[in-house]
Amino acid sequence: MPHTAERYTNTAILLHWLVAILIISAFCLGVTMTNIPGLTPTKLKYFSWHKWIGVTVLALACLRLLWRLTHKAPPHPASMSDTHVKLVSLMHALLYILIFAIPVSGYFYSLAAGVPVVYLGLFPLPVLIDPNPELKPVLKLVHYCLNVTLLAAFILHVLGALKHHFIDQDGIFKRMMPGK
Repeated sequence: MPHTAERYTNTAILLHWLVAILIISAFCLGVTMTNIPGLTPTKLKYFSWHKWIGVTVLALACLRLLWRLTHKAPPHPASMSDTHVKLVSLMHALLYILIFAIPVSGYFYSLAAGVPVVYLGLFPLPVLIDPNPELKPVLKLVHYCLNVTLLAAFILHVLGALKHHFIDQDGIFKRMMPGK
């Protein structure tokens, strides 16, 4: 469906949902892998997949931000108050910050742990810091706290979208949905 004043572009919609699906996958994989006791081949495989998803999210987030900066978002409905619009803008800013910060924190946590990131097992990412046993737990905590924050923001984002769709019925939900 073409971009209109009431809808995001198809590219923006695709990037939104692709990033969302990858983040949900990475989150679920992260919870699963950290609950596997010991160091097993399965756990190592899940860690690799988790990192690959994180790198992909970061790359897509860069594309998404570039697209967003060059393509205007549809206007908010006139029924939304200025306060509501400001809160929505703050939430979107927080989501963008987290979409960048989480993969970066995971990348540095991996490097501090002495485990380089090799995207898809083929492309080694630059090693920007040496292994650092003192920094490792700090970065692990940062990565964890950012993910918990993202989970809370994600829940609020979904609840807000559902409120707009079922209660306000103002079309906000539909402007980011694929198709008609």
